[in-house]
Formats: sequence, C-alpha cells, structure tokens
Amino acid sequence: MSETAWRLSIFLGVLLIMVLWEVVSPKRKPRYSRKQRWPANLAIVAVDTVLLRIIAPVGLTGVALVASENGWGLFNDLSRAGTEIPFWLVMVVSIVVLDIVIYWQHRLFHRIPLLWRMHRVHHADPDFDVTTGLRFHPAEIVLSFFIKAAAILALGAPALAVIVFEIILNACSLFNHGNVALPKPLEKLVRKVLITQELHRIHHSVEKEETNSNYGFSVSWWDHLFRSFTAKPKAGSDNVDIGLHEYRDAKITTKLWGLLKIPFTRK
Repeated sequence: MSETAWRLSIFLGVLLIMVLWEVVSPKRKPRYSRKQRWPANLAIVAVDTVLLRIIAPVGLTGVALVASENGWGLFNDLSRAGTEIPFWLVMVVSIVVLDIVIYWQHRLFHRIPLLWRMHRVHHADPDFDVTTGLRFHPAEIVLSFFIKAAAILALGAPALAVIVFEIILNACSLFNHGNVALPKPLEKLVRKVLITQELHRIHHSVEKEETNSNYGFSVSWWDHLFRSFTAKPKAGSDNVDIGLHEYRDAKITTKLWGLLKIPFTRK
C-alpha cells in the first residue's frame, strides 16, 4: 500500500470513528446543525488539499527525501561526522521535535496579529466537533507547510518519521476536536499524556486567557513545560462558550466564502 493510501485510510478511519461517536454520544448540543456547518468545514479542506498539491506536489515526505539525498540537516551532518545514532532514536527525536515546532507555531499564530488573522478562521467556528479539526484557512495551511518543511530540512528528519508524524498530527486533531467526552476517570489519566477533548475545548473558549492556552495538538506535555496549560474552564466543562465574540454571524462562520474572507476583514 502506498503512503497516500495509508494516510488516507487512517484519516478516514479516525474520522468515521469520531463521527459515529459524536452521533451516539455527543457531549454538547450544537448551535447549528451538521447540515449548516459541515459543508463549509469540509469544503475548506478540499480547497486546502488542492492548493497544497499545486504549490508543493512532493509534500513533506518529498522534502525529507530531498534532505536525505543531499545530506542536509543535523542527523545527516552527524552521520557524516561518524556519529552513529540508532534509527529508532532518530525517529523518536524527529517526531518529538516536529511536535514541539507545531506547538510553537500554534502559539505564534495566536500571538502575532497577522498570523492570528489566518488562524481565527479555525476559532470562529461557532461549534466544536470533529470537523473543526479540519477547518483551517488555506493561507495558514500553506504557511504551516513551509514551517514544517524548514524544520524537516534543518533536522534531516527521515521520510518515515515525517509520515508517522503527519498521521499522528491529523489523527490527534480529529480526536481532540470531537464533540465527545471520555469517562471522567479515564480522562484524568489520558490528559496526563494527550490533549483530550475537555482540554482542547477550553482552547476554543471565547475567553481570551483560555483561548491562549492548551496549544498542544497531541501531547499535553508542552503546555505544562512552557506554562500554557489550563486545567479547567471558568464556566465549567458544559458551559464553555465556543467561538469568537467578534464572529457571531452565521453567514460568515458557516459559509465557505465567509471563512475565506475572515483574514481580510477588520474585527
């Protein structure tokens, strides 16, 4: 099976599991129906995918292969210098470093006004479910690609590590945006390692100090380490107000054209 087939199969499998979970046991009653929100959220994924294929047809795996062929990056430099590092360790370090890069990328997209203009498309979703984890402006997706590509080139990360990292990143984004909840005893254990739905829902709160916390997409360690962790929302788990105060018009927040225009509007 090809890399694309593997990634697509896992992505669709996780997406299907989360959708079924949301249907069977939703955490919260949404403001808008799936029929109202999902077309725009899914359409923007299609736009993102097509745009990336045009701009960077080789993808991040291709970037890793180019780095390997040309001997670029830290791991390749160490290898040339005669330092033998076990492949499993190269894999682990590559995945961990790329995850930290994504944490800081996310944090900067909140802190730098120009980047926030792009990222607020994600936060302007008036509800919180698995499709929110797919909802990113094309400009943000393209910029994120180049940030990850730069990290891969600097590291000399192997192609397999990049594939595994991308699979984990996409699966975790679908998982922690789900309109579901783990049983409380299990959630308390899982949040020690992973960003759970309870933790990430806080990040989508309209309260600015809560929005500017819990930046992790996969593990919760970086939020603890870099002091951006919020354990509980002020309003309580069931009463978190999702979205952005300045974006409450459904014609903008639930329509594809509205989402594409958000970075260019003044709010």
